[in-house]
Amino acid sequence: MNARALSSRYAASFAAARAEGRPLFMPFLTAGYPSRDETVALVQALVRGGAGALELGVPFSDPLADGPTIQRANMAALQGGASLTFAVETVAQLRQAGVEIPITLMGYLNPFLAYAGGAGLPALARDAATAGVDGLLIVDLPPEESDPFRAPLTQYGLHLIYLLAPTSTEARIRAVARRASGFVYLVSVTGVTGARSQLPSDLVDCVARVRAGVNLPIAVGFGLSSRAQLETIGGLCEAAVVGSALIDVIAAADKAQRPTKLQDFVEVVTGRRIDEELR
Repeated sequence: MNARALSSRYAASFAAARAEGRPLFMPFLTAGYPSRDETVALVQALVRGGAGALELGVPFSDPLADGPTIQRANMAALQGGASLTFAVETVAQLRQAGVEIPITLMGYLNPFLAYAGGAGLPALARDAATAGVDGLLIVDLPPEESDPFRAPLTQYGLHLIYLLAPTSTEARIRAVARRASGFVYLVSVTGVTGARSQLPSDLVDCVARVRAGVNLPIAVGFGLSSRAQLETIGGLCEAAVVGSALIDVIAAADKAQRPTKLQDFVEVVTGRRIDEELR
């Protein structure tokens, strides 16, 4: 894997979504939630439902950008023994099971630095690339401080995915534009994750500001939970990220029914089938 070209799975998935006339559906799932032995089956259910990419959350004890739903998922995963190592191993299992969509490991800097007994990003980049990871999104890593971390990822063909927010300045947008590859994740609201009934009123202007400065696909996340919201996002940018709403579906279902319930929800929220009861 050393020095391979940057993963092309992102480009292929965005192209496939464009061909379908849909935004790329990019679910978020915490690795190891609700239990370690369910993660692969739940991801497969997301793919069957219509997921075109995946953000696999790395469990962390202090996820400051996340709301109560994902915080609870993090704690349950940690209590069940999940970790960054488990997340990497899970990606390898997903690839062996035939899952081909791009997978981004999303988490906070401390677990990445502590990987493999402190070996950090170089070791993680090597192992993640071997497992089949496409990129890393490090929530608390500012772009201006990211260059030392980006170098080992690029060496192993991994993208470093950057976050922007409604409060991002023009200077911050330019800093991301100089470094970004794969796609840019645009946080729809100032605050933490969590399903919301309405999209923010300034989202159109926010997307336009980012679009003017970044020549990459844009994925909007934080707060999305309905088909109507995804349709709106599809008119603005290339991808929609849904996390808390999926975790709520998992939490409400019996273990045996979780994959089915998750697939049903995804099929409805992406518009692949109509089911008023699931809205």
